[in-house]
Amino acid sequence: MRIVVAIGGNALLKRGETLSWENQRINMRDAAASLAEVARSNTLVLVHGNGPQVGLLALEADAYKAVPPYPLDALGAESQGMIGYLIAQEMRRALPARSVAALLTQTVVDANDPAFQHPTKPIGPVYSEISAGGLAKPRGWTMAKDGDAFRRVVASPQPQRIVEADAIRALVEAGALVICTGGGGIPVIENDDKSLEGVEAVIDKDLGAALLAHDLDAGRLVILTDVDGVYENWGKPEQRLLRELSAANIDPAAFAKGSMGPKIDAACRFARATGRPAFIGSLAEARAVVEGKAGTRIDP
Repeated sequence: MRIVVAIGGNALLKRGETLSWENQRINMRDAAASLAEVARSNTLVLVHGNGPQVGLLALEADAYKAVPPYPLDALGAESQGMIGYLIAQEMRRALPARSVAALLTQTVVDANDPAFQHPTKPIGPVYSEISAGGLAKPRGWTMAKDGDAFRRVVASPQPQRIVEADAIRALVEAGALVICTGGGGIPVIENDDKSLEGVEAVIDKDLGAALLAHDLDAGRLVILTDVDGVYENWGKPEQRLLRELSAANIDPAAFAKGSMGPKIDAACRFARATGRPAFIGSLAEARAVVEGKAGTRIDP
């Protein structure tokens, strides 16, 4: 089966860990072992998040005052190359006989998307409330609550079209395990002359993965994260794991905007557009989630 798997930032960095290269490498090696179990009997396409990494690159760019800070689309491209390199190395280690390719991917968005006026996508490290307040004004950042902490948030426009979709499809059909659409894709707008121009934004990787899965005619979309599925009343004493959901009957807006909400939205979009199921579950249980034995299944 052709499966698009979106792996969350926890594949590379667990909450609270230092964003070091060594930590990311160790975590990805563990993730690769789980993903390899799925890839041995399926055609796998991997999409990854980049929130922590692109946020770190933005901090580094801002710290060096000799040149103007690089825009988020350029930093998104940097993060795709860096993360794609790491994932490719570890997937080759886990699957030495498999061809693995990491592809820089651009995603077209609408220049008039209202998201540009309402930043919601968290990037970079977490901050205390005091630190967040001290950073927001001098840097011109918008800060939002993320669990018990705060993070910088940026515009997250809706993905419209994956520019390299044909190239990705060709690689998949040639038998490669493809790593692409990282961070939802490098955000670009299409000008009247069909040229592409980067914009200051970060696309939600789960929505990018849903669009890619539709374009590739995937048998299923699987979103892997650091929780074992979708919960009702998450974080409360009465929380309950939801094993099966219908895209027709669930409202993604009822779930956390910065975390589970976009995942449910992406799963529902794929299920409704294709008539095929999507799954949300733990990266550690990747094979069981793909087989429908763990996590949450979302049907049309």
